[in-house]
This record gives sequence, structure tokens and C-alpha cells, in this order.
Amino acid sequence: MENILEVKNLNKKYKNFELQDINFSIPKGYIMGFIGQNGAGKTTTIKLIMNLVKKDSGEIKVFGKDNLQCEKEIKEKIGFVYDDCFFYEQLSLDDNAKLIGAVYKNWSFDTFYKYLDKFGLNKKQKIKELSKGMKMKFSLSVALSHNAEFIIMDEPTAGLDPVVRVEVLNILRNEIQNENVGVLLSTHITSDLEKIADYITYINDGKVLFSKSKEEIFDEYKIVKGDKELLNKDNEKYFEGIRKNPYGFEALTSKVDEVKKIFGNKVVIEKVTLDQIMILKRK
Repeated sequence: MENILEVKNLNKKYKNFELQDINFSIPKGYIMGFIGQNGAGKTTTIKLIMNLVKKDSGEIKVFGKDNLQCEKEIKEKIGFVYDDCFFYEQLSLDDNAKLIGAVYKNWSFDTFYKYLDKFGLNKKQKIKELSKGMKMKFSLSVALSHNAEFIIMDEPTAGLDPVVRVEVLNILRNEIQNENVGVLLSTHITSDLEKIADYITYINDGKVLFSKSKEEIFDEYKIVKGDKELLNKDNEKYFEGIRKNPYGFEALTSKVDEVKKIFGNKVVIEKVTLDQIMILKRK
């Protein structure tokens, strides 16, 4: 399977934060969900991939090429979508596109206008007149109009109402995902990733805790619920995180068979969500 992105042993140290030995890859034709709390290292990793900040050590390859040595060639084929809108607010969508299109060799106004029409956007409208959801659709239109093979999205659905969020997710699923395109989607809305992501990379405190297919994650991890009195020092080692409440406990485990042998029918074992994994798994 050919990878569109490979990150190996990536390190970046700041005064109060350190990104440590980051490793993950994205195969062509798949969507990678990138999750973690605020300050976990997601945006720093994305900036390093885009060469917006300089790494201390490690290797980043995009399309099989070094992201520093072949930066211009690589960025020609990347569509970058931020939560914030970095377009000229006073200009129309069309005028913004003319400025952006001049940067890309493979820019297509036919494709751009096709997406504007599909998303219900008027090319004569000014950016400042657009809602947050419309700005996101414009950003996607731009990203999809220069034959990008790798789409990087940093919190694209943050602040969008549920209807627009579903529209954006459908765009990702139906318009982007094919055998030649890869997507890195960083978001706090993990329920979105449960719908469309193929792989999940979870970063916490500057370290990758896992990078696996979504199916592997949901097969491996389960939630265990039971009475607090069942817990002791000997059996707590089978849990990767425990949350206690007045009614009992909720715990994350990847050792389901052992838990079943120890607790039997005294506990309930349920499917896990990505939110639960983020809350409970910290190491």
C-alpha cells in the first residue's frame, strides 16, 4: 500500500512543550483522523508537515519525497483547509480565486465554478459577507480546484451547525476520497471521524499513543462498567484509564478476555467511542 504521508521519529522542542518521536503514515485513498486535546501537538505536527516551522529531527515524506527538499513541488499538490479563513475579506470569491489560481500550475476555474455551484456559493459575493459554513465551503472549493492529492484540514467543522457539518463530511466522503487522494483531518469532533475516517492517530502530550485503522481500535478497546467496590490494586492494572462516579466506575480496557475472567457477569462490557478513549487513555 502506497503512503501519501510518512512521518518518522519527528521531534520539535519548545520552552514549555515537546513533540516526541512522532510516527504515523497515511495510505493513498484514505482519511486519517487526527485527535488529541488542545495543546497535545496536532497543530504543531501539521505545521511541521507544511514546513511552517522547522523540525529538530526526524523525517517527513509527502508523496514519497522529503518535505523540505521538494517543498514547492509538494505544496503544489496539497489542499490546506484551516478553521480560520485566510482570504481577502474585502474581495469577492472570484477575485480571491484569481489571486490563488495564479499560484498553482494545475488550477482549474472550471472545477472551481463547479464546486461554487454545487455548494450554492455566488462568485460575486465578498468573503466578509459569508457565514462560517459558507467560508468553509469556499475553502474546500479552493482546495479541490488545483488537482490536490493530499488534503490537510485543521478543525474544518469547528463552530459549524450540524446541518453544515454533515454537508462538509459528505463532501469529504464523496468528492475527495478516491484511490489517488489522502486526507489528514484534525478535529475535536470525534463523532465526525467515527462516520468517515479510515484511520485514527491519537496524540497526547506530544506523543502518539496509537495510529491504527478505525476497525482495529474499536475491536481492541472496550468500556467496562461496574460497582466501585469491585476495584482493587490487583485488577486495576487491566485498565488503561478509570473514571469513578457516585454510581460506580467506567474504565477503558484492551484486555477484554482477562477482564471477563476476573469480573465475570459483575461488570458490563460495552462498545467504546473515540471520546471515551480520549478521556480515559492518557499514556
